[in-house]
Amino acid sequence: MMNFQQGEVLCFDKPLGWTSFKVVGHVRYHICRRTGVKRMKVGHAGTLDPLATGVMIICTGRATKRIEEFQQHTKEYVATLRLGATTPSFDLEHGIDATYPTDHITLPLVEETLKRFTGQIEQVPPAFSACMVNGTRAYDLARRGKEVELKPKLLVIDEIELLDCRLPEEITIRVVCSKGTYIRALARDIGQALGSGAHLTALRRTRVGGFRVEDCLNPLDFAAWIDAQEVETGEE
Repeated sequence: MMNFQQGEVLCFDKPLGWTSFKVVGHVRYHICRRTGVKRMKVGHAGTLDPLATGVMIICTGRATKRIEEFQQHTKEYVATLRLGATTPSFDLEHGIDATYPTDHITLPLVEETLKRFTGQIEQVPPAFSACMVNGTRAYDLARRGKEVELKPKLLVIDEIELLDCRLPEEITIRVVCSKGTYIRALARDIGQALGSGAHLTALRRTRVGGFRVEDCLNPLDFAAWIDAQEVETGEE
C-alpha cells in the first residue's frame, strides 16, 4: 500500500518541452485526485531544462526531506554538441549568435580535448541558469538583457566518453558528473577548448545515483499507473 503523505519516492522520464515544475504539478494533481487529499507536499531532486529529457526523482510527503540526499548523487548524461556555433544559452533555447571554423577539428583532437575535462574542474555556470545573483535568478536578469557575472564553481567530472563523432558538425558524449554540473556550460567550454564554438542540441539524463532512465515512469502514463496502485486515501 502506497502512502504519499508518509512519503514515496517516484522516478520519471521527463518529456521534451516539459519544465521540472510541470512534472511536479502533474504528479501532485494525480496523487491528490487518487487519494482525495487536498494538499500534498511534492518536490523534485534536481532541475532539468525544458529541452532536456530523462531521470527526474520526485519525492512526496515526508520523503521530501530526502531531496537533498538525492541531489548529492552522481549523475549521468548523454549530450549531443553542435560544433562551430554558439548560442547565448549554450543550447537551442536561443538562436545561433556566432559561428566558428571547424576544419581543424579531428578525432584525435576531440579525444585529447575531452580528457582535459575529467577530474576536478572549475566551471562558470550559464547566465541562463537558476543560480542566484543578489537574490535574483540569473536567467531572470539575462532575459532582461542585464549583464550576469557568475563565479566559477568547483565540481567533479568522473567520466567523459565519446559515443559518436560526426565531424565537422557534431559529437555525442556520455558524462558522469557531480551535483552542480551544467552540461550546457561544459558544451561551451569544450567548444572553446577545440578552438571553435559549441552548443547543446540534445541532452538526456540517464542516471541519478541508482535510478536509471529505463526504470522510470512516463508522466503521461502516471494517471493510469496510480489508478492501478493500492494507495492510502483521505487526510491524516
